Amino acid sequence: MKVLILAPQARYDQYGPAPEAREGLELVFRDRTGTEAEWLAAGADAEVLVVTPVTAVTEQLIERMPKLRMIHSEGVGYDRINLEAARKRGIWVCNNAGCNADAVAELAVTLMSMLLHRTLWGDRMMRQGRHAEAIRTLEGDIPPDLSVSTVGLVGFGNIAQATARRLRVNGSRVFYYARHRRDPETEAALGAGYLPLLELAEQCDIISLHLPATAESRHLLDETFFAHLKPGAFLVNTARGAVIDDEALCAAMRSGRLAGAALDAYEPEPAGADHPLVHLAAEFPDRMILCPHQGGVNQSAYRRVVQMIFENLETLRAGRRPDRVVNGL
Repeated sequence: MKVLILAPQARYDQYGPAPEAREGLELVFRDRTGTEAEWLAAGADAEVLVVTPVTAVTEQLIERMPKLRMIHSEGVGYDRINLEAARKRGIWVCNNAGCNADAVAELAVTLMSMLLHRTLWGDRMMRQGRHAEAIRTLEGDIPPDLSVSTVGLVGFGNIAQATARRLRVNGSRVFYYARHRRDPETEAALGAGYLPLLELAEQCDIISLHLPATAESRHLLDETFFAHLKPGAFLVNTARGAVIDDEALCAAMRSGRLAGAALDAYEPEPAGADHPLVHLAAEFPDRMILCPHQGGVNQSAYRRVVQMIFENLETLRAGRRPDRVVNGL
């Protein structure tokens, strides 16, 4: 079975199964930043296409791969894959839900703590030789920490639940919003209560995003949401940039209603120097943290990513329905 993988071969060599376990698989690697023509030249006859979550899989590409049986996202996101075109062809589209939950949750909590502790400001003060002044400033305006903060999670899937577990250890009060409320046992086990979205905005010191980019979630955090935001709250986004209306976020920062933001996702990606949030960070260098969508880029996540992909390749070869199908087949 031929598999076209638009990702670095090195991580499959490092984290994949032993060579004998790959018998019967022809793995062809190409750069995800290449052209469709280059990909097709190498693997138009592939039965499986593996892509990163930020790689666009168009209807035209799908049409030109006649043997395609499965498209697999390396990560949780699949919003750049044409799901309908794949469904019409009977092609499974799968993701790796949960593959990076612990890693992204770790980054989310780290970013929350950095915002609360004014880490960027402290670093700047030290570099400028203003240590004594910084201490006096902090003593005059003592910052909160996670143990006295109320955190609202928007979305409550694997990553959000892993975040809730970490916040519980830190002593935070945790609420969540999701389209479908979880059962009381799950809420009790994670120490998280449910609130409607705007009530979550009103009551929480930190809002943390943990939901995919879909038609329903696009610009969920809009002008109305930020108008309900608790004054002085912080925002953390380790999910998808499309969930936020950037214009509304910029307005909330400039008005002072939003005290700070830490972002690991943007719309579009990659975000260039002219992105509005990059400009905003230049205006507020002590109050904004920008990360290059790195939450899932770590050893534990990649190990799980490759493991889950090879498990689904074996399932497909055995003639069974693969796991984590996201396009309704």
